[in-house]
Amino acid sequence: MKAYIFPGQGSQFPGMGKELYENFSSAKKRFNQANKMLGFDISTIMFEGSKEDLQQTKVTQPALFLHAVITSEIMGDQFQPKMVAGHSLGEFSALTAAGAMSFEDGLQLVSKRALAMQKACDQAPGTMAAVLGLEDKIVERICEATPGTVVAANYNCPGQLVISGERIAVEAACEALKEAGAKRALVLPVGGAFHSPLMEPARQELAEAIQNTTFFDPVCRIYQNVTGQAVMEKEIIKNNLISQLTSPVRWTQSIQQMIYDGALAFEEVGPGKVLQGLVRKINGEVTVSSAEV
Repeated sequence: MKAYIFPGQGSQFPGMGKELYENFSSAKKRFNQANKMLGFDISTIMFEGSKEDLQQTKVTQPALFLHAVITSEIMGDQFQPKMVAGHSLGEFSALTAAGAMSFEDGLQLVSKRALAMQKACDQAPGTMAAVLGLEDKIVERICEATPGTVVAANYNCPGQLVISGERIAVEAACEALKEAGAKRALVLPVGGAFHSPLMEPARQELAEAIQNTTFFDPVCRIYQNVTGQAVMEKEIIKNNLISQLTSPVRWTQSIQQMIYDGALAFEEVGPGKVLQGLVRKINGEVTVSSAEV
């Protein structure tokens, strides 16, 4: 069985989506529609902007969503998902591709999510750090013992975990993690403490938007970040999506559960190959590939 996975922030690159726009009339329509809906020319930023232009939160998240969802649409009958998952922002792409919400509603939610997260970052500045070479339990224990707010935020693959929180707390945790034997504990160049309690204002803002959005039961199982378990009921999907901003991304657990449930191959839908690398580290026996359009 094949599973489809959708990337989050970090997979963007200058020029992304340009080939889709030039080669497929349906893609051109979607990009033009997105420009109107967002109120700025996101397609030009994606196709011609710099790396720095693409790193603006209000651009990054819709850009990744557009690339992934348009790719899934162009795949047509090739895209017959039995199970899907998305990493952080990618969960919105996965839900849209699996029919849990419309393209228009998905794009609006992603745009609102980006702006709400930026606002939360401005209100409560924080950061994240990558931790390599330690068991999850040790990282969790050190975070709990560190004064201030610092939590495990992304369970990316065994031995690779991202922590998130107040800068002072994250830096202190990094020192303690190195002393505990971490190969690396490196503060990341990010604009905020994503997937931590510092995102609570954004969670509240997004919760209202999610509650006012029409959701449908998806065409297949979606393995959501908050639990790592298969879900098909729209109300549970909505609640998990609301919790996502302040909860960790359980990517390792999601992939392991998908494999347990029968996934033998993983196809990444969207830009880059970040998720393929993580899947290989989680389980070297499954096959991984990029979606072909």
